[in-house]
Amino acid sequence: MEKKQLGNSDLMVSPIAFGGNVFGWTIDENQSHEIIDAFVGNGFNFIDTANNYSYWVKGNDGGESERIIGTWLKKRRIRDKVIIGTKVGGRGKNFAKPNASKKHIKEEVDNSLMRLQTDYIDLYQLHYDDEVTPVEETLSAFQDLIQDGKIRAIGASNISAERLLDSLEASEKYSLPRYETLQPLYNLYDREKFETEYQSIAAVQNLSVINYYSLASGFLTGKYRSDADFGQSQRGKDVKQYMNERGFRILDCLDEVASEQNTTPAVISLAWLLNQPTIAAPIVSATSLRQLESIIQAPKIQLTDEQEKRLDEASDFRN
Repeated sequence: MEKKQLGNSDLMVSPIAFGGNVFGWTIDENQSHEIIDAFVGNGFNFIDTANNYSYWVKGNDGGESERIIGTWLKKRRIRDKVIIGTKVGGRGKNFAKPNASKKHIKEEVDNSLMRLQTDYIDLYQLHYDDEVTPVEETLSAFQDLIQDGKIRAIGASNISAERLLDSLEASEKYSLPRYETLQPLYNLYDREKFETEYQSIAAVQNLSVINYYSLASGFLTGKYRSDADFGQSQRGKDVKQYMNERGFRILDCLDEVASEQNTTPAVISLAWLLNQPTIAAPIVSATSLRQLESIIQAPKIQLTDEQEKRLDEASDFRN
């Protein structure tokens, strides 16, 4: 499987990242390990998580996902074969608001390393920018961690275009580490913000995009067609925002192209993403081996120019 370089770093990743937000939420440790085994067994190597997954579940403390990945790493002993990305600075059970301060980052990295049962994190990402901490302070914290061997490269997720540009400028001006990846919301439905505010920055600055909600909380799988379908999963309530004329137009087009390619709407949605400029590895979750099998087919699909044009037109946010 062809791997992609993340920015200017030495990290090479498979074209799909597994989203670890489901670990300790919709699947338990044994189920999680089974899915990671299958994911890696099919040649993929990139797992994304965060230090606060899944704090929103009653009884959880927010470190469940990292701990589950950590027990898997300990059992399998193939640390050098996988790329682990985690995040810091987001809200959580013990964090009322985003925090990009040096103190917070340097405290939290050790907690993540302990839960992950590893000596280093491949990609350490700022989960949410607090928009208060000077960008130089945040980057300086990451610089210290790189020098200490605790992390290899850095990325940013929920950050304004202005602060992202300020950070990249500070990296060059003060010889600080630079963000090599950007993790924004982006999918066939949610196109406008990324394409109008971030896509050109990523292209010019060689930032690799590892977008989240790649399937729009499951809407782009096609399993949600009416209000009656919301109960199919714990994420069903998040889908209602897509149930409109444009959303159904996208589903109709996905159905057509999926039929032509003898596959599923989910696979076509991911194949479309993989054809977009700057996209390195869409983040996708699965809660069963059947769902995973669908996801890992996406890099094998070759959309025709005509099919891609139809998908572009069906999902055009300017109409």
